[in-house]
Amino acid sequence: MSTRVIRDVETKASAVQAERAAAPKTLKIPVNNAVHVNAARLPSRRIPLRFAGIRFALKWLDIIVAGLISSYFLLASGAGFLFASVYQFTPFALIPVVLSWSLRTANAYNLGFNRGILDHVLTAAYGSGIPLAVLGLGISLIYQQDVAPFAVTAIFATWLVVNCIHIHVLVIGRHLARAGWISENVVIVGATENAQRLIERNAKTRELNIVGIFDDRLSRAPISMSGAPLLGRLDDLFDWGRLPEIDRVIVTVTSDARHRVRSLIDRLRILPQRVVLLLDLDGFDPETESLAKIAHSPAAYVSGSPHDARRAVSKRVFDVVLASLMLVAFSPILLALAMAIKLESKGPVIFRQKRHGFNNQIIRVWKFRSMYHDPLAAERISQQTIADDPRITRIGRLIRQTSIDELPQLWNVLKGEMSIVGPRPHAVGMTSEEQEVQNIVGDYAHRHRAKPGITGWAQINGSRGPVHTKELVRERVRLDMEYVNRSSFWFDCYIMLMTLPRLFGDATRVR
Repeated sequence: MSTRVIRDVETKASAVQAERAAAPKTLKIPVNNAVHVNAARLPSRRIPLRFAGIRFALKWLDIIVAGLISSYFLLASGAGFLFASVYQFTPFALIPVVLSWSLRTANAYNLGFNRGILDHVLTAAYGSGIPLAVLGLGISLIYQQDVAPFAVTAIFATWLVVNCIHIHVLVIGRHLARAGWISENVVIVGATENAQRLIERNAKTRELNIVGIFDDRLSRAPISMSGAPLLGRLDDLFDWGRLPEIDRVIVTVTSDARHRVRSLIDRLRILPQRVVLLLDLDGFDPETESLAKIAHSPAAYVSGSPHDARRAVSKRVFDVVLASLMLVAFSPILLALAMAIKLESKGPVIFRQKRHGFNNQIIRVWKFRSMYHDPLAAERISQQTIADDPRITRIGRLIRQTSIDELPQLWNVLKGEMSIVGPRPHAVGMTSEEQEVQNIVGDYAHRHRAKPGITGWAQINGSRGPVHTKELVRERVRLDMEYVNRSSFWFDCYIMLMTLPRLFGDATRVR
C-alpha cells in the first residue's frame, strides 16, 4: 500500500474519539458453515459498457443526429449540400454546435442515479431549448424567407428528436443497470458497518452489482448483510473461479483499523482488479453524490486506476476498424496458409489455446497451427518453445519467425477478447525454471488490467517469444506494466509502426 494511503488512514484514525455507538448486529457462525461462493449473485449476461461509456456515446449521437437533421433541411431549402454558399450553410452548421454546447453547459449528460428522470428531462429540454430558441430568433431576423423557415424547422426537429433520445437512453440504461447488465460487479472485503450502509444505499438504485462479502473473521461476521451474502474468507476470493468477472474490490473498514487496512491491501494488491479503499460514508449526500462516483474516486484507489470511458471507447472503435481492414487485406494470405498447413500435417488449421486475458479471464486465443497436432496443448502449456524444436512443422517455422501465425487473433480482437496493442496473453500453466510465471513476480496479475494484444511494448523492445528464465519473466512484466501505465492512442500508434521493423530485426529469436 502506498505511503500516502497509509498516512491518510493513520491521520483519520487519530481523529476518531470513540468507537461507533451503533454497530451492526452480527450472527455468530462456525467457520465451516460460511456461505459458499456459489451463492454469489452474478448476472447471467452482461454488456461490457458503463454509464460513462453511454454518456460519451450519447454526446456523439446528439451531434450526429443534429448534423443529419440539419443536412436534410439544408437540402430541402433548395441549396445543394456541396454547392451551398457560406451564407446558406452557416445557420444549419450552427445547430449541432449550439446543441452540443448547451447540453454540456446544462449538465444534461449527467446520467447518474442521484437524479430523477423528470429532472434530467427538464434539464435537457430547458438547457438546449433556450439557446436553440435564441439561435432560431437570430436566424429569423438575419436571413430571408428562402432560408429562415427551413433553419427554424431544423432547430425544432433537432430539439424534439434529441430530447426523445435522452429520455429513451436514460430509461433503458437504468433498467439495464438495475437488471445487472451494465452495473459493475463488485465484491466487498470486510463485513463492517460501512459495508452495511453501502449495501443499503445501493439497494435503492443498483448502481453497483454487489456480488457478496469476503471477511477473514467469519466467526464475527453475519451470514448476509441486507441481502448481500457472506461468501467466505479472503483466500476463498483468491481461489474463486468467477473472480475474473469482478470489476472492482471495495475494502470497507472502520477508520481506526489501520493495521488491518495495511494487511488487506498488501494481500489484495496482487489482483488484476481495481482495489478501492472506502473508509466511511459519513459525508455522503444522496441528493448530490453517486455511490459509483464515490467508489470511483481516484484518491480511493490503492491498486489500479479509475476507468477511462473515453479511452476505452476510442480504443475499441480503433480495434474493430483496424482488425476488419486487416482481415480483408490479408484474406488471400490467410487462405493460402490454411491450405499449406492442411497439406503438410494432420490436424486442425487453427490452434485455439487457453490463455489469460483481461482481469485474468480465460480466453481461447486463435493461431495458425505451427506444430504437429497435440490436443492437450490447447488446454495447458507443457513446455515452452526451444531452439530447433522438433514439434514445429516446416510451415510452422516460417510463420512463427514472421509472426504470421498470430494473424487469426484478429478474430479475437473483433470478439472483444483482445486488442491490437497490449500485453501478450500468456498460456495457462506457463512456467519458467519449473515455476509458474505468476508466482515469480508479485505484480504479475497487474498486466491483466489491460486487454491482451497482438503486439505490445514488450515485443518491440525485444521481449517476444518464450521466457526461459526468471529474469526474462521479470523484464517482460516490467515492460507490460510500463505499457499499462503509459497507454494512450498515440503510444499505441507508435508501437504498431515499430512492430514490423522490430519483427524483422530479431528474426533469429526463438519463437
